[in-house]
Amino acid sequence: MWKLIFLAGVGYVIYKLFTNDMRRKAQFAENERRREQERMATAGVMVKDPVCGTYVPADADIRVRDGGSVWCFCSYECRDEYLKRLGSETAHSGDPNRA
Repeated sequence: MWKLIFLAGVGYVIYKLFTNDMRRKAQFAENERRREQERMATAGVMVKDPVCGTYVPADADIRVRDGGSVWCFCSYECRDEYLKRLGSETAHSGDPNRA
């Protein structure tokens, strides 16, 4: 009986060590991915979507030109949300030249 309890305890400890190791590897991979995105952003290869904060390639296909700035988006939904915000700001400011 004691052998069975001992084996169950050892099995539980091994299970916890294994799952904790997998969790640490996943966290490490996520941190590495974020560092790589930030490195690419500082190098100018990637830019941050102004709506959701996702990093997208600087030469992304979904873009909006606002005055002298060009904004890149991860999706058409983010682009539409930005245009909606831009339209409401234009309406509140009363500046007809801004579009």
